[in-house]
Amino acid sequence: MLTVSLLLLPLLLSSPPVSSSPLAQDESVCARTQCGAGRECVSNDRGEPVCRCLQRCDDAEHWVCGSNGKSYRNHCELHRDACVTHTKIHAEHRGHCQEKPTKTDVSPIVCFLSDRDWLRERVIQWVQEEVGSDDLTSNASSTNEILQTYFKMYDDGDSVLDSKEFLNFLKHNETALNLTYSDTLETNLLLRSLCVDALIELSDENADWKLSLNEFVNCMTPTYHPYERKCALEDEVFEDGAETRMECNKCVCACGNWVCTALTCTGEHQVEEDGEEGAEDEEMTEEEWSRRVAELNSLN
Repeated sequence: MLTVSLLLLPLLLSSPPVSSSPLAQDESVCARTQCGAGRECVSNDRGEPVCRCLQRCDDAEHWVCGSNGKSYRNHCELHRDACVTHTKIHAEHRGHCQEKPTKTDVSPIVCFLSDRDWLRERVIQWVQEEVGSDDLTSNASSTNEILQTYFKMYDDGDSVLDSKEFLNFLKHNETALNLTYSDTLETNLLLRSLCVDALIELSDENADWKLSLNEFVNCMTPTYHPYERKCALEDEVFEDGAETRMECNKCVCACGNWVCTALTCTGEHQVEEDGEEGAEDEEMTEEEWSRRVAELNSLN
């Protein structure tokens, strides 16, 4: 029979369990640290508590209109956006924003990381429901079989899925996915298409903007955690959702790329003493504008 020395028994009884879990360490370090809305406390390399912008919010749909004229899926998304863009944003009212922004303040329509990941998670959830169990490990083979079936169903015969074929795959279960980004049908369809492009870019290893079978299965695998790309500009790195301007156009960081509006910028002069008013138009061709945006993204 195994015996324990009476001298060692108090030590064994009083020794606290040691946890190497990063989450447990963060909770211990952050026990007395309060972070503002849209932020969370984590421990840095020196074991000190620091506040950072939330990595993601939940998928609850309680739409609110921000003071910046932008609609957010919930309050968490609003506060997270305020954090990553370093701007003050408060909720104006519940629901989507109704008023259209002025021409000079119009924003490009983009698919953010949260939108891309939300779409991916909904598809994964739908596939798992078809498998019939939440046990991802034991049903991995069944999940792969379903994904291979859909790949063959929507592939036009070239053994890759392009964005159009991927969209047809999503339409197969439109009701179950309920992929709604905006209350405007035209905007909703455009955003869905942009998020499909972002998903393809996520797993496109050979950069041909199409997914092979392996790339498609990898993209839809629950255990795959994509790298969150950021945008660079003038030796600075910007989080998803950050904004900058190029003359009169607004540029937004979305999934690691700068996306800009393409307005024609006009510089108006003050009325001269003789009553004549002049205006100088600074127009750029589409090729010139594409080159300017490409210069932004080349810094990433």
